[in-house]
Amino acid sequence: MANQSTDAFIRQHAGEDVRQLALRGTKDPEVDLSYALDQIAGRQKARTKLPSWAKIDEIVYPSHLSMEQCSSEYTAWYKKKIVERLTGKRQLFVDLTGGFGVDFAFIATLFQQAVYVERQEALCSLSSHNFHVLGLTQAQTRCGDGMDYLTTVSHADVIMIDPARRDEHGGRTFAITDCTPNILESLNQLLEKSDYTLVKLSPMLDWQKAVEDIGEQWVREVHIVSVDNECKELLLVLSKQVSSLKVFCVNDEDCFEYMYHHDTSDDVVVASLGSRYLYEPNASIMKGGCFQQIEQRFPVRQLAPNSHLFLSDEKLAHFPGRAFEVLDTTSMNKRELKEKLQPIRQANIAVRNFPLSVAELRKRLRITDGGEDFLFASTTAEKTHIIFICRKIH
Repeated sequence: MANQSTDAFIRQHAGEDVRQLALRGTKDPEVDLSYALDQIAGRQKARTKLPSWAKIDEIVYPSHLSMEQCSSEYTAWYKKKIVERLTGKRQLFVDLTGGFGVDFAFIATLFQQAVYVERQEALCSLSSHNFHVLGLTQAQTRCGDGMDYLTTVSHADVIMIDPARRDEHGGRTFAITDCTPNILESLNQLLEKSDYTLVKLSPMLDWQKAVEDIGEQWVREVHIVSVDNECKELLLVLSKQVSSLKVFCVNDEDCFEYMYHHDTSDDVVVASLGSRYLYEPNASIMKGGCFQQIEQRFPVRQLAPNSHLFLSDEKLAHFPGRAFEVLDTTSMNKRELKEKLQPIRQANIAVRNFPLSVAELRKRLRITDGGEDFLFASTTAEKTHIIFICRKIH
């Protein structure tokens, strides 16, 4: 999709800083500098975000914003696994908001026919090229509005939609009703025209509010997907097929799943402060808020209702999060702090339901960051402040 001079420029400067290249420019009038910079930056980003695509020289990359917003290879693979599990028909897949086409390319491999719809002509053009490079002969591209295209669909096995989460001024939006398109306005069509609709939403969104807005009777599954303990995506599976709502809290290869039901109970059986082990749930568990389900599944108890830290006398092999051995505890009493922390000059600090930030606590304790020790500062059920001195269990 570029001339020889531009391709040569891309190869020559493949590993260089794009900002410096932009400042220096080029004296060769045959070089499409803007396109070249997008390709160099895209290939550099793809090495970590899309490693299998990065190995293919013919893949063409979009602008910086589209590269930032596109799915990673892991999250695209995860969506493919959802679809693979849900349906065995796999005749037609429609992606109404195709973007760079990463999710589409992974899921399309499961289907006899797959339709990619995207409003931006530039993205349509490069995605069509990439689908050809990837050997997706079943892929069809349509440049236009996804919701307009939906009216022409008779029925699809799976429809996917990823509403834009930026307003007309470029600011981020998180509520379903503030995204474009607003899926609530087209909910009936989506449900009628698909066996399953896969909706990708902001990880900042309150998933329970999203389920409530859509209607719990239509939401079959909720997937909270984290990579390296950072929450990346919130996925909802919608369908008119009757089944109970299941929640999946995923972090890399770990998945904690449970059947969702409304629980208005705030009762928490608090842990003994003399417990030998401390457990910190991963980001998806924290986002999911399934703390009572954790207590039901594992022999652990919460430190306090709002601490989101768990204690146990048992060393657990498969807890969905990080595990620590408790070496000691201390109150915030100056004399006790000095005595217990005197040998520690460096530690990793975390706070949960605690009046000081990590920076404020680090300054007060005069402890630098890093090392093998971990300090967890929190508040007990009796409203007293406590610090756990721990070592990570690998």
